[in-house]
Amino acid sequence: MSITGILSYPFVIRAVTVGVLVSLCGALLGVNLVLKKLSMLGDGLSHVSFGAAAIGLALGVAPLKISIPIVIIAAFLLVALQNSGKLSGDAATAVISSSALAIGLIVASLTTGMNTDINNFMFGSILAVTKGDVVICAIVSIAVIVLYFVFYHKIFACAFDEQYAFSSGVNVKFYNCLTAVLTAVVVVVGMRIMGALLISSIITFPAISAMRICKKYRTTVILSCIVGVATFLLGLCVSFFLDVPSSASIVVINLFVFVIFSVIKKLKTV
Repeated sequence: MSITGILSYPFVIRAVTVGVLVSLCGALLGVNLVLKKLSMLGDGLSHVSFGAAAIGLALGVAPLKISIPIVIIAAFLLVALQNSGKLSGDAATAVISSSALAIGLIVASLTTGMNTDINNFMFGSILAVTKGDVVICAIVSIAVIVLYFVFYHKIFACAFDEQYAFSSGVNVKFYNCLTAVLTAVVVVVGMRIMGALLISSIITFPAISAMRICKKYRTTVILSCIVGVATFLLGLCVSFFLDVPSSASIVVINLFVFVIFSVIKKLKTV
């Protein structure tokens, strides 16, 4: 089947729209998360999102309606724990993410069971993307992009040197919370396609790939966005032609790009 033939399916158009928007937002936020050594935040929040979605399905509530507020609360909690110094960022993420995933699995087992909806949230499925998901994703993505560029300089300052940003009068805690909240909503809306287990890859991979060959923050962000969108589209095509899961294809393509960029960096230093 040709690319034109694939795009004739409405569910593919919905998946491409959501995927491109989520990939773009994930790549934007990923650079800051990697620089701040919070790359596992997306993974932790994705597990929380799965737990919330499982509870929503059990209660007969639209998963996104319950997932977004719960994941935002979890994002605030993770930032608060990290700032308090009582738990390191990695430890706090591990505790909250594993607990949420376990709760979600127990709720699913006791109510709906491991049905198709639960599997879609865990592993992702382009068939599960609805028109409502597209609308929500578009609204969230526009908000993320606008907020990112409105606060670009302050987010940049917080990412590179929190002490300097604080001494310059920047409210570091606020911008850390803002980054965490934006990451939370991107994780929730992207979970339909990538699944809870793989959604963090579209946040982390484009950023670390771009960092292999870029030295300036702005060029790193731009390349990260290009890589994020390109790998999503290429992974989607591969999944159709090879009849393999789209989420797994996207991650493998991202891994391939990371290896290529690493080789390029190595050749530059020789």
